[in-house]
Amino acid sequence: MKVAVIGHSGHLDKSTLNDLCEDIGYEIAKHGHVIVNGGTGGVMEAVSRGAKKAGGIVVGMLSGHEKGNDYLTIEIEMGFDASISSVFMMYNADAVISIGGRSGTALELFAAYLKKIPIILMAGTGGWTDRMINDLVDGKYFDENKIVEVKIAQRAEEVMEIVSDLEKKIISQK
Repeated sequence: MKVAVIGHSGHLDKSTLNDLCEDIGYEIAKHGHVIVNGGTGGVMEAVSRGAKKAGGIVVGMLSGHEKGNDYLTIEIEMGFDASISSVFMMYNADAVISIGGRSGTALELFAAYLKKIPIILMAGTGGWTDRMINDLVDGKYFDENKIVEVKIAQRAEEVMEIVSDLEKKIISQK
């Protein structure tokens, strides 16, 4: 599976958040999944670093003329501004994990939701991720249309249980 990991691109000031991101990247890669992200710093860099430790593949989909982080396997220069690149990234994801985040993360979350891509929100990571958790319809949807069920996790192990279940579902649908 291609798993997009989205979140804040700035400096991760909490070491626990940095550790969580590295753990998630490591676990995703260890289980043979490809990570797709925006390729820059913050959450994306920490996840990429974790994936590299596990020998995994990370595809950084860079907007504009940004420099990718040092842990990417493949860099794709989208040539668009961040808003367009964020939406295009969702066309390359089978599942999305959201960690913290600002307006770009919110855009990616809504793009994934509208494309019916399964979403996992990492509770307690701040930003739009926690805002969405606090405002879910029936505790599992972004809105009353109930397009795709949103899952909530707090640890890398929980993420992998959800991703594993999603992978089984995708395989059974083929």
